[in-house]
Amino acid sequence: QVQLVESGGGLVQPGGSLRLSCAASGRIFSIGRMGWYRQAPGKERELVARIFSDGGTYCADSVKGRFTISGDKAKNTVYLQMNSLKPEDTAVYYCNFAAYWGQGTQVTVSS
Repeated sequence: QVQLVESGGGLVQPGGSLRLSCAASGRIFSIGRMGWYRQAPGKERELVARIFSDGGTYCADSVKGRFTISGDKAKNTVYLQMNSLKPEDTAVYYCNFAAYWGQGTQVTVSS
């Protein structure tokens, strides 16, 4: 079993920043393959960013240059630094590892 616990969501004004954290516990041997998805109201869940076991990362085009995914292997924790936030970034953000999902954290970008 794997448990994923997200934190760091909230309300922020356009142009602001937030940092999401996802702490993993259980049978997780590597933070590689962990990632962040988001789901806005009325839309499908989409991949935002992913970290790989070799340290490489992927970010969706919609967030490239604004969001950064990173990880702390010692803490089994993955972060999503979100800068220059836009109203269209408003969504519930989910941490993912294989078939496991966190409970989600709400990010709202609004003035």
